[in-house]
Amino acid sequence: MADIQRIGATSDILGEGPIWDVREQALYWVDIRKPAVQRYDWATRTVKSWSMPEMVGSLAVREKGGLVVALKSQIAFFDLATGALDRIASPEVGREAMRFNDGKCDRQGRFWAGTMNDVTRDPEGTLYRLDPVRGCVSMERGIRIPNSLAWSVDSRTLYFADSPLRTIFSYPFDPATGEIGAPLSFAAVEAPAIPDGATIDAEGCLWSAHYDGWRVVRFMPDGRIDRVIDLPVQRPTSCQFGGPDLRVLFVTTARQKLTPQELATQPLAGALLALDVGVRGMAEARYVG
Repeated sequence: MADIQRIGATSDILGEGPIWDVREQALYWVDIRKPAVQRYDWATRTVKSWSMPEMVGSLAVREKGGLVVALKSQIAFFDLATGALDRIASPEVGREAMRFNDGKCDRQGRFWAGTMNDVTRDPEGTLYRLDPVRGCVSMERGIRIPNSLAWSVDSRTLYFADSPLRTIFSYPFDPATGEIGAPLSFAAVEAPAIPDGATIDAEGCLWSAHYDGWRVVRFMPDGRIDRVIDLPVQRPTSCQFGGPDLRVLFVTTARQKLTPQELATQPLAGALLALDVGVRGMAEARYVG
């Protein structure tokens, strides 16, 4: 097990979507079911939280200030100073069981986020691309639980998983247009673990948090497992490199649906964790709109 530190004192129901902003030297993430947006400031070692009016699946920092957030029923701009939300897209309007889940910007500054049926888990979700020029565009349909969004170092490959399929897929990606090709199987994950959030390091390897798997896994660019890092929590949800030199691997976790007995043996369930894994990550892009 790697040397693990707890960041702050948060105890998330379903922590998710960590994004490190290089300019602010801060980590943003969400607790989907609290629901809240949270920010860890590296310089002051403090955590700030903003309550959301409905579940919040993911976010990105905006170039023009504030955040773009994928809420249950909408994508909106969020003003951190005033708490105001400005709705910009509601592609699932009228479908009450649907909500947004995993989301992230590609390196060209387009925000991607997927939806899911939060009641039945039927394959009714869609992966959307929020393009400042073309608006909210449907990119992939028939999804149960969208996760693992990440891009290769050269931006020629998009990684994405429909978690219940226990497979991470790779899509040919055109960075100029944001279009994707047909998916290929990149890596399979053994039950009971499922692939959740992911990130890329500077060596082109994919780090994948395995929900119900007690671990994060580093996959080589050809899909082979390079390293397995065991964690003291059953439900790691996502991971992101940060810190001044992008050498800290932050891991969000969940405590949802764990019994009192399980929680007693997992005091870090729901905590934000920080690990030194000996490699450097890639900087995340801001949303350009």
